[in-house]
Amino acid sequence: MTLLSVNINKIATIRNARGGNNPNVRQVAVDCQRFGAQGITVHPRPDERHIRRQDVYDLRPLVTTEFNIEGNPAPAFVELVCAVKPEQVTLVPDAPDAITSNAGWNCRANFDFLQQVTARFHAAGIRVSIFVGTDLDNVEWAAKTGADRIELYTEPYAAQFAADSEAAVAPFVAAAERAKQCGLGINAGHDLSLENLHYLCTRIPYLDEVSIGHALICDALYYGLEETIRRYRQALVTTDDK
Repeated sequence: MTLLSVNINKIATIRNARGGNNPNVRQVAVDCQRFGAQGITVHPRPDERHIRRQDVYDLRPLVTTEFNIEGNPAPAFVELVCAVKPEQVTLVPDAPDAITSNAGWNCRANFDFLQQVTARFHAAGIRVSIFVGTDLDNVEWAAKTGADRIELYTEPYAAQFAADSEAAVAPFVAAAERAKQCGLGINAGHDLSLENLHYLCTRIPYLDEVSIGHALICDALYYGLEETIRRYRQALVTTDDK
């Protein structure tokens, strides 16, 4: 069954808007796991506009499921991840001023760098996932870096889903199939929601993990955090799982 990792960046965004410690990022991480989340994701950025470096250190002993730290592997990020030693690091090529991640790696153009960074994280005992689009050749280059998984950038899927779900998911199914052939595990994330999540999972039944933040936190404003996590876990259940 596909695992749900909750990205808690938006909780930190709300906290930082007023200062202080409300909402409490650490308590939310504990509660998410208590309510059924199977992982916690954070994406610390250099300007610390949401998750701060200290948050990452503070969360490490509290995450008893899977800790996934995502971000651009600049030297300061690599140092942080190697010090904290999460279960997984997801390499994302976002610029420091990016509002949110908006593209995957060109793995061929950045092959030497990705290979070196992957080896560094492997030496620290950390699983490596590379954020990519659906280009099949690029998926193969991701595998050549030595990475353990890819994370499919699903914003294009989400954008097209309402108009034509079959066309929207087709390139992601093809990319997942190629990744599986290359021995890679498969994660997915970005703009996944209660509306489009179940369909993606039924088409890619060997999806290992999804990382969801913005939509899930927005839904929690209406349903409450516990009920929202329950609904997302249910959306991940395929026919074979029932």
